[in-house]
Amino acid sequence: MPILSKDYLTLIAAFAPVFSRRVWQHVQVLLMGAILAPGQRTVTAMLRVMGLSKERHFQTYHRVLNRAVWSSLEVSRILLGILISTFARAGTIVLGLDETIERRWGAKIKARGIYRDPVRSSRSHFVKASGLRWMSLMLLVRIPWVEKVWALPFLTVLAPSERYYQDRARGHKKLTDWARQMLLQVRRWLPMRKLVVVADSTYAAIDLLWRLTQLTNPVYMVTRLRLDAALYKPAPPRVPGTRGRPRVKGERLPTLKQVLQDSKTKWTEVTVQDWYGRGPTTVELASGTAVWYHTGKPPVPIRWVLIRDPAGKFKSKALLCTDRSATPVQIVEWFVRRWRVEVTFQEVRAHLGVETQRQWSDLAIIRTTPALLGLFSLVTLFAHQLAEREPLPVRTATWYVKQRPTFSDALAAVRYQLWHQRDFHTSLPSSDMIEIPHSLLTRFIDILCYAA
Repeated sequence: MPILSKDYLTLIAAFAPVFSRRVWQHVQVLLMGAILAPGQRTVTAMLRVMGLSKERHFQTYHRVLNRAVWSSLEVSRILLGILISTFARAGTIVLGLDETIERRWGAKIKARGIYRDPVRSSRSHFVKASGLRWMSLMLLVRIPWVEKVWALPFLTVLAPSERYYQDRARGHKKLTDWARQMLLQVRRWLPMRKLVVVADSTYAAIDLLWRLTQLTNPVYMVTRLRLDAALYKPAPPRVPGTRGRPRVKGERLPTLKQVLQDSKTKWTEVTVQDWYGRGPTTVELASGTAVWYHTGKPPVPIRWVLIRDPAGKFKSKALLCTDRSATPVQIVEWFVRRWRVEVTFQEVRAHLGVETQRQWSDLAIIRTTPALLGLFSLVTLFAHQLAEREPLPVRTATWYVKQRPTFSDALAAVRYQLWHQRDFHTSLPSSDMIEIPHSLLTRFIDILCYAA
């Protein structure tokens, strides 16, 4: 077995109790192999980069994913705890919730379905994609050495289509059902912290919002709201002696579309510091409180926010927040962080090999992709350790100038540290020494560490 970096072992030591001693030895090798592998994230690729291409018992590494007994939920809990203690020790915890499609083919992949491809589709053009649908919760937090918000995955679950459940005893779970279950789990892990979840319009469901607001310590949500949503005043106080059921709502309010078109609407000009990654942007806001209600559904008190662009570069939109004490500016700043979730999905495909794994067993499938998404957070934590010692190197060129490190820079720095560690070696002590010009060695290191 290769000798592993001390810094690496210290970082991942918190996960050791989840596994048996033997399995844990194999897990450490696979994790480092997943970081160092420049291309596919198959088990064999990880073993090759770790110098174990001659390993006779290579099957034992496959069994970590397809057979060994360990809890991915417990791994998620530990990872979240480390992220919170490192980047969010105080204040409101903001989470991003979204789903992505992992393009996979093969008859043996039981949970495979046909979904709308979010990348290739548009409002007028529908493109189908065959694969697995994953829902991921990410911590949306500012990384000090980047000076930007990153989305750090910690909990990812497989959410199959309705077709998957047709021949099974269990009923189909909607995306909102999965979301409620995941958020309840996080609330149990963090019972005393204020939680705000930002999500797209898929999760603007009255049932979901109402259930989360009914918790002893509510989980607040920020999401898109339809401009024609039925909004009402709060129910008036019940008059003593009145018969019948208590009223759940008051008078009907104008729709947000009507508010948007009303010349009497008061707009406030504000500057949002980080508008979808484009820096400070000036927008106009209008806001109010209401009860969102639909027949047969429980009433949900909300704060709504209308956003319009004084320059007319984007269409006006509406947001809702179940935390009515939040300011309109705060709600908008929370919501625009959601863009970072899409960035993370893109980064894990480009740099961590998501969609290149080749597992076929059900257990290996539901473990591998969440592990690769979690690897994004683990690399960020490792890079944070390095950044506390000295600034991370930033790869630039004449045609590409940047001031702060990106994830590719963070990954390269971590790889360089792992390769450079004197304690990490897989070669025999008697290997011949070859002198390499420093300039050539630098080129080799750059190409190896930045390889996607």
